[in-house]
Amino acid sequence: MNMQLARILPEVILTITGVIIMLAEPLLQKNSSRKPLGWFAVLGTLAALFASMWQLHLPDGTAYFGTVQTDAYSVFFHVLIAGIVLATLLVSLDSIDGSAESVGEFFALICFGAVGMMLMTSAVELLLVFIGLEISSISTYIMACFRRKSAKGPESAIKYFLLGSFATAFFLYGIALIFGATGTTAIAAIGRILTVGQTPLLAVVGLAMILIGIGFKVSAAPFQVWTPDVYEGAPSPVVGLMSTAPKAAAFAVLLRILYVAFPLLHYHWQPLVWWMAVLSMCVGNLGALRQQNVKRMLAYSSIANAGYLLAAFTALSQEGVAAASFYAVTYAAMNVGIFAVVSHAGGFGDRLTLVQDYRGLAYRSPLLGGAMAFFLISLIGIPFTGGFFGKFYVFAAALHSGMVWLTIIGLINSGIACYYYLRLLAAVYSKPVHTDLLDGIPRPTMPLLLALVLTVAATLILGIVPGQVLSLARAGANTLVPYVTTAMK
Repeated sequence: MNMQLARILPEVILTITGVIIMLAEPLLQKNSSRKPLGWFAVLGTLAALFASMWQLHLPDGTAYFGTVQTDAYSVFFHVLIAGIVLATLLVSLDSIDGSAESVGEFFALICFGAVGMMLMTSAVELLLVFIGLEISSISTYIMACFRRKSAKGPESAIKYFLLGSFATAFFLYGIALIFGATGTTAIAAIGRILTVGQTPLLAVVGLAMILIGIGFKVSAAPFQVWTPDVYEGAPSPVVGLMSTAPKAAAFAVLLRILYVAFPLLHYHWQPLVWWMAVLSMCVGNLGALRQQNVKRMLAYSSIANAGYLLAAFTALSQEGVAAASFYAVTYAAMNVGIFAVVSHAGGFGDRLTLVQDYRGLAYRSPLLGGAMAFFLISLIGIPFTGGFFGKFYVFAAALHSGMVWLTIIGLINSGIACYYYLRLLAAVYSKPVHTDLLDGIPRPTMPLLLALVLTVAATLILGIVPGQVLSLARAGANTLVPYVTTAMK
């Protein structure tokens, strides 16, 4: 196989999968089921997942004029994104109306969005990062509006699109300023140029604008205003996807930019990331305390979790990069899992919106209730779950780097988060009341069971034997940390 093609093989597979789905859908009869297209997307995602793991055997290197790089770091996030997309497709097979004509487009958009996210994680050129970001963003904008007959669906998509456009503008202007300061948009070349002579002011301003742009994408405070409304209005499977995969890709990009292109400017960006982490944790957890709507509560929870992950960025070490990568995996497993439960229990129209609507869920459906309880316990950070080790490694990395106050603030926020997670958990196991909402919950289907098995198993394995995933995260961190180490000498 051509080596250049091999370095983008997962993206090629997902692109072909999406194109075939788009071409095949018009050939189906108007009222026939579109589920076969969903299963074809599942097979394409599995093939991309195996292709990503196969890339581990390739020697590290670049392709297409040095714009794409295959290494342990990019492969780690390729596998993570493919796993999230796989679980999302399985959940969507039954939660999305299979006879609707636009369902094929929905499955294709998931594949195309994954292509953009994977390109972001392997790109070592800022313009290609921007292209991948746009491919991912446009796909999620459209999927957020999939419930067109609901008033909240178009509203959430418009808010997401408008604020996402502002974020894109900040990111693009940041790239332009950095190009003006250094004469290049190659990430490694920027780092080499900035180590010689005085740092141009344009580069500092450009870095600040890139931080703002990515801050919007990962819903980190103070750029989180769009998150609750978009999460509430979008279909639950889409929320499970957009709260994990695009964020993982954006965090991977931010790590590469900060640690490779701007390690010399760590005294500029480290305090900014510190404050973003603190604000995200505080705004997210305090905002979630007042929420009665489950999806809005989980939206604020995602803001807080973005803060936990940003705390690892301040470590400036291999431990910090590995902790951030590991936390991205643990958060993806438990968040996709809990939205799988919310999606199936509430249905396509989100019948169960409030915390009290889930009262007695464990008695009506022990499987769904037990799965939700397990994911909530992991989000709290109870031992023997992935959430425990995720927070442990993040706060340990911050503490070892001297960020004592950041660690204390993070631990206090973790304690605050227990309240709203336990409030939902108590409702799930409260004495059931007669309600038509819970009586209408369908039996779990095979695709949903597969998605729950994947997410529960991942959360459990990460909480009992995290060593393998952590070693892979450290291998990826080794490709970034030398730049920081050299610049700080």
